[in-house]
Amino acid sequence: MMTLGMIENWSEAGFRKVAGHGLKAIEFCYNIGQDPTALMALAGDVRGWRDATGVKVGAVGRWGTDKLAKDGAVIEDELKGSKTMIDFCAAVGAPVFNTGVNFVEGLSLLDNCNAAAGFLGELVDYGKAKGVKIATYNCHWNNFVREPSAWKLVHGKLPDLGLKYDSSHTINSGSGDYLGEIAEWGDRIYHVHVKGTLNVHGKHVDDPPAGLDMINWRAEMGLLYAKKYDGMLSIEPHSGVWKGEMGEWGVRFTIDYIREMIYG
Repeated sequence: MMTLGMIENWSEAGFRKVAGHGLKAIEFCYNIGQDPTALMALAGDVRGWRDATGVKVGAVGRWGTDKLAKDGAVIEDELKGSKTMIDFCAAVGAPVFNTGVNFVEGLSLLDNCNAAAGFLGELVDYGKAKGVKIATYNCHWNNFVREPSAWKLVHGKLPDLGLKYDSSHTINSGSGDYLGEIAEWGDRIYHVHVKGTLNVHGKHVDDPPAGLDMINWRAEMGLLYAKKYDGMLSIEPHSGVWKGEMGEWGVRFTIDYIREMIYG
């Protein structure tokens, strides 16, 4: 059964906020500029907050960092940091680690894909030994492994590499065919973000709460059921408009809206 949760801080307050919404899962986004060893040092606290609130850690991600140097070689410090993030996932019971790989200008798409597959393949093997699955996020933030042409070359080499899917990214910086991508690649989806988006006349307007946006969430959920997806649905408040009390109302609206489509 799918589990509804949301992105929040790796703190007691974050866990209690998620629990206060009646949700059962939390996601951490621990991004560029943040030291993985500092997060690892909090693993014991996170387990305590998890056990006290009944909110499990559904996924942990790291956005924005360079994985490949200008010659296409793996940056060893970031490989080490990514493995520390996987260690953290294993320590707190998070089943999925989300990551991406930067595109190296001057190298061909094929060379970039081969380099990315080398980096990600090492993470997949490392994660497998820890009970943690690896997924690439389909966001453009310092990541080119985000649409089918790259997936065919990278995920095609790595049958255990999954996807963290967010339809808003496909609408805003991809083909726009999010239903087609889920239909073709849904078997590889390990984690889903629930984030609304709204474009008019080809221009991005806002990322309102899911259910007040242009994504066909009922069709997306139907496809996820068809693909037997049973992972986390992670609400991501991302609007520049929906803030403060209005933003909290928007979160509650999305919870009620999505929860109606979760079986069981």
